[in-house]
Amino acid sequence: MKKQLSLWDGIMIVMGSMIGSGIFIVSSDMMRQLGSGYWLIAVWLITSIATIAAAICYGELSSLFPKAGGQYTYLTETFGKMTGFLYGWSLFAVIQTGTIAAVAVAFGKFTGYLFPQLNDAPPLYQNGSFMITWMQILAILVILLLTYINTKGIQSGKIVQFLFTSSKIIALILLIIGGVYLIKSNFFFENISYRWHAFQNLKGEGWTSISGATLMGGIAAAMVGSIFSSVAWENVTFVAGEMKNPKRDVVRSMVIGTTLVMVLYLFCNYVYLSALNRDEIAFAANDRVAVAAAEKLLGHSGTIAMALLVMVSTFGCVNGIVLSGARVFQTMAKDGLFLKQAIANNKHDVPERSLWLQGIWASLLCLSGQYGNLLDMVSFVIVIFYMITVFGVIYLRVKKPTLERSYRTFLYPITPLIYLIIGTVFCVLLILFKPNYTWPGFILIMMGVPIYYLSIRANK
Repeated sequence: MKKQLSLWDGIMIVMGSMIGSGIFIVSSDMMRQLGSGYWLIAVWLITSIATIAAAICYGELSSLFPKAGGQYTYLTETFGKMTGFLYGWSLFAVIQTGTIAAVAVAFGKFTGYLFPQLNDAPPLYQNGSFMITWMQILAILVILLLTYINTKGIQSGKIVQFLFTSSKIIALILLIIGGVYLIKSNFFFENISYRWHAFQNLKGEGWTSISGATLMGGIAAAMVGSIFSSVAWENVTFVAGEMKNPKRDVVRSMVIGTTLVMVLYLFCNYVYLSALNRDEIAFAANDRVAVAAAEKLLGHSGTIAMALLVMVSTFGCVNGIVLSGARVFQTMAKDGLFLKQAIANNKHDVPERSLWLQGIWASLLCLSGQYGNLLDMVSFVIVIFYMITVFGVIYLRVKKPTLERSYRTFLYPITPLIYLIIGTVFCVLLILFKPNYTWPGFILIMMGVPIYYLSIRANK
């Protein structure tokens, strides 16, 4: 791999991969689950602390193993090949490809907002509940286009990433600044007046005060949305082999990128809470809370501007995830744990076949219509793998204290313990109160165990 990526490129990958469609949508469901501006901000703050803490911990592992493959490599080097494979299997089966599919379809949905003909057009094919729509076709075209661009070299991919990530960051900042000055009726103090009293209104039939187990379940469900909006920052570790100074720049990219994104997310939610009342946030059309806020601020022109912003955001997000994910599957192939065809680089020094394998599977997930359900299943599993990786920092400090570490986790062991505590509470709450988010994900991961042994047997 050629060393072609700078610190700035790394930050663009982190921010571009994180900011997709989630921040423009998930606050609606979070408000339905908890019914209070206090709780909405609290959940986003908890997610912010956990995300930044995890990024700081990953920095130590990136200094120990500055190779392509990132988190897959960290898990393999620390806990063995099976752990690494189960992560890589999950990544290919749904985490990476399912995220690509979901964000690409979000691009199609917001395109349909600008061009209603896409919404109104009859399905191209329908058989019972299965259908193929123009939005799915548009999503697939976006995936294939960005896959093709990234096969032309890392420079092509990083130019697209820079253009679209910088555009959406500027647009988000303008939204936040504009929101502060253009709000006519400020609902912020009304929305936080409920303080720590939580309410739930899942079907629009009236707000019900909640506490105890129902509150715990609401917090867990709300965190699924905030965590989904805050993952994929680790994608920069996948391209560590192409960073000019991986031991230094990977950790800086993660910490700077995650911090900036989470600050933007908090300010965006301030705008939502200020521009809209509780019902308007919770029941925004199709959960497009950002569009509802923009309409309040700028009228119909605001909704068009917001739809364009989301299209730019999702396009850049898909590019960042496409660019980085293929490097993991190539590294797995070199270890004999993925199709050997994914090993070779093309003449532009990028893993072209790995890129196309990823793109084709993501496209099939678009057609299946099941990517959203799959992502719900594995949101829990993503946090499990984050926790295992963060625990790896503590494990290696105990087992291999003499390893050379050019970067050491800030405030160790407090930082990894913060993430492990938050992650454990989140996972336990999901297991107890939202099992539909957990057991299907476990089954998906466990399917990787026989595949792992078949791979080992085939290699022998």
